[in-house]
Amino acid sequence: MKILITGNMGYVGPEVAKYLRSRRPNATLHGLDNAYFAHCLTGSPVLPERYLDEQFYGDVRNVSLDLTGYDAVVQLAAISNDPMGNKFQAVTIDINQKTTVSIAQAAAAAGVKNFVFASSCSVYGIADGPPRKETDQLNPITAYAKSKIGAEQELAAIDSDMTVTCLRFATACGMSDRLRLDLVLNDFVACAISQGLISVLSDGSPWRPLIDVADMARAIDWAIDRPAGTGGRYLAVNAGSDDRNYQVKDLANAVAKALPGTEVSINTSAPVDSRSYKVDFGLYRSLAPSHQPAVSLDQSIQNLIAGLKKMNFKDSAFRSSDLMRLKVLQDHIDNGRLDENLKWNKI
Repeated sequence: MKILITGNMGYVGPEVAKYLRSRRPNATLHGLDNAYFAHCLTGSPVLPERYLDEQFYGDVRNVSLDLTGYDAVVQLAAISNDPMGNKFQAVTIDINQKTTVSIAQAAAAAGVKNFVFASSCSVYGIADGPPRKETDQLNPITAYAKSKIGAEQELAAIDSDMTVTCLRFATACGMSDRLRLDLVLNDFVACAISQGLISVLSDGSPWRPLIDVADMARAIDWAIDRPAGTGGRYLAVNAGSDDRNYQVKDLANAVAKALPGTEVSINTSAPVDSRSYKVDFGLYRSLAPSHQPAVSLDQSIQNLIAGLKKMNFKDSAFRSSDLMRLKVLQDHIDNGRLDENLKWNKI
């Protein structure tokens, strides 16, 4: 089997490559990335791309892809959170939506059997009431979320025999060879280790579904050869687990419990944060019973603690460091390496 992973040199990609290599030792694994974050290694003594057979470099927006011979394409390449999406809105739509669809169309034309798109539960936006199912109304409120649902809608319209799976992932967390700390659980662990204090800016009541990056890789492995008879030729499915819907205050307290002596400060007088939603993962549970999330919240926290300590992490000002993806992009721009459209300058 021959698989291409686009955007493999980010936060999730290293875990995907590692998991696919362990599960599919005889597969041919290729990566394609423009290397924004290639240097952002966190504790790994060797490049995570060692699990691949070949690494290609290029901007997915303008690379001419010959996908003949590939069995599956995994589209991870994206502007990957709300702060980056808000700052680079046009680029976000271009990469996350337009380019995703272009790659999928090229894959379909080349006879690729399966296309896997890393979507997001953020498409539900502000969602009061019961956990959101795939058939519920969508309410994307950020450029990032709008780009994801825009891509989903265009992927559904592709007329081909290619099986398309849009994995609406819960909020990512956990340790990676290219760790990000601009994610709620990862941020809390970093605060606890570096400051002994977790400051929750909201009243702690908002709900967030979480999924460890290792479990994201497990879901992608399922989608890579999902037969059309399991869910349909086109499928958008919430990827996560019902028991991993948490209130923000519970996440903070779980981290404090794992690191005794950590103080938790919750702003009980803060206005209610409308960005709150629970997600129903029943469809994913029924379709992929052998690929269900296996990493508990406590395990994710312990893995983060171990990983950060291995890095000798003590930076209380980490929100201004290259562990924040927006800071990395801005540093590239400030130093003339990237232009405002996030394209590499020729130096």
